[in-house]
Amino acid sequence: MFCNQCEQTAKGKGCTKIGVCGKNEAVASLEDLLTHAVQGLCIIASQGRKVNVIDNKVDRFVCEAIFSCLTNVDFDPFRFQQWIEKTVALREELKSKVKAAGGNVDSSTAAVNFIPVDSLEGLEAQGAALNFIPTLDANEDLRSLKQVTMYGLRGLAAYADHAAILGQEDDSVYAYIHEAMAALTTDMGLDDLVALVLKCGEVNLRAMELLDAGNTGTYGHPVPTSVPLGHKPGKAILITGHDLKDLSMLLEQTTGKGINIYTHGEMLPCHGYPELKKHDHFHGHFGTAWQNQQKEMPKFPGAILFTTNCIQKPKDSYKENVFTTGLVGWPDVAHIGADKDFSPVIKRALALEGFTDEVDNGSVMVGFARNAVLGVADKVIEAVKSKAIRHFFLVGGCDGAKPGRNYFTEMVEKIPSDCMVLTLACGKFRFFDKKLGDIGGIPRLLDIGQCNDAYSAIQIAVALAGAFECGVNDLPLSIILSWYEQKAVVILLTLFSLGIKDIRLGPSLPAFITPNVLNVLVENFAVKPIAATPEEDLKAILG
Repeated sequence: MFCNQCEQTAKGKGCTKIGVCGKNEAVASLEDLLTHAVQGLCIIASQGRKVNVIDNKVDRFVCEAIFSCLTNVDFDPFRFQQWIEKTVALREELKSKVKAAGGNVDSSTAAVNFIPVDSLEGLEAQGAALNFIPTLDANEDLRSLKQVTMYGLRGLAAYADHAAILGQEDDSVYAYIHEAMAALTTDMGLDDLVALVLKCGEVNLRAMELLDAGNTGTYGHPVPTSVPLGHKPGKAILITGHDLKDLSMLLEQTTGKGINIYTHGEMLPCHGYPELKKHDHFHGHFGTAWQNQQKEMPKFPGAILFTTNCIQKPKDSYKENVFTTGLVGWPDVAHIGADKDFSPVIKRALALEGFTDEVDNGSVMVGFARNAVLGVADKVIEAVKSKAIRHFFLVGGCDGAKPGRNYFTEMVEKIPSDCMVLTLACGKFRFFDKKLGDIGGIPRLLDIGQCNDAYSAIQIAVALAGAFECGVNDLPLSIILSWYEQKAVVILLTLFSLGIKDIRLGPSLPAFITPNVLNVLVENFAVKPIAATPEEDLKAILG
């Protein structure tokens, strides 16, 4: 195996025996094989679009299949076997439709002609034989750009899938995904690959806009909300991941059953949505970021539901309490299917003891998405003009376990009191409970939401730039991002596509970016690694 798609990849180069995320060589091979098979399907889908053969079933499936290969999503080999077999079945079905419409389905590309063997062990061997990443391109810089595109596509597919679940789709997003996946099988020059990379970020902005419309259109715009970090007596279910619809259905199915619902990880911002917070048994938040689940979840006395991504190997002490749904999978862990009947989760919660005492661990504020922040934009603008607010810092992104991430905690602690801190995604858990006070009644620490809510952050920046009649790069705003997986990669590409410069990235730079490709990013976007200490970066930013 060879995998270097996440920030914690072994020795900063690549995992070759077992993934730092926990995936074994078999799963890594199956992910490569699925990606290869999906490329074949995308080649046919792209040909189909030329003769107006467009199949939404294929579009949705492609996003789900690509998303399933994102870090910490699916670790179940049998599920990958099903994905691979369905990919090839859809490809052959689509071939017939395209051919009947006069399209070209003849191709010498291996992905188009791939035939899976009929055993799991055989599929694992096929995946290993691909030597997928090293053979993307013989030129290491071109291979690097193909990897940037592929990992960006995994983040894009995730956001497109999140949006589609809420009924928000745009065919141009699917068309680009097909085009890009197909292009990765071809020989491309430097300029064409750079264009493909930047287009990935551009298309992702549309996907995030769709997701924002789905979330706010269904559950209302988030409002500032205080979320308790303690617990109260009663049966309990913990929900983690990102999916608001899963949470909504869980809340509805547990109404009147004497079960309190707690969020974990990136579900924390869900407490700010009016249509979710109206449920009386939607109580509070338990734990911190995804990488701490093996320490925190043994202490939770109820059932645990994983939605979307961010699962780690469940320990035996709580494995029987764990359920997955959607694209998340772990071998021998109960999975809730597409019918979203959460009765097994509820049954388990009722069988467990639940919390027997009441604990007050304080609270945190959420709900400062674009509507909430722009609702007080006049106060913010006046505070900047009067110099009450000197600078804005956006400190957020994916959290992780690798040493060096204490930088982000120290950065927020040391940002001067006349500066605002905006945050989003699970990187916030390095400092989410810090009491930073306020400036003119506006809290200094504003939680914009999940990584899925990056669109809100962009809209806030664009609105402020409009108010001050300047470009985003001219604002007193510094972006400091932590990254772990491929959603963070595609958000970074979106910022690049918007021309946003001077972004600080850490705790380390991606292993899949070669020195030459990094130089291109530095020259065009002034991207830079975080400094050894927050003091160095603060001095550079504030003078």
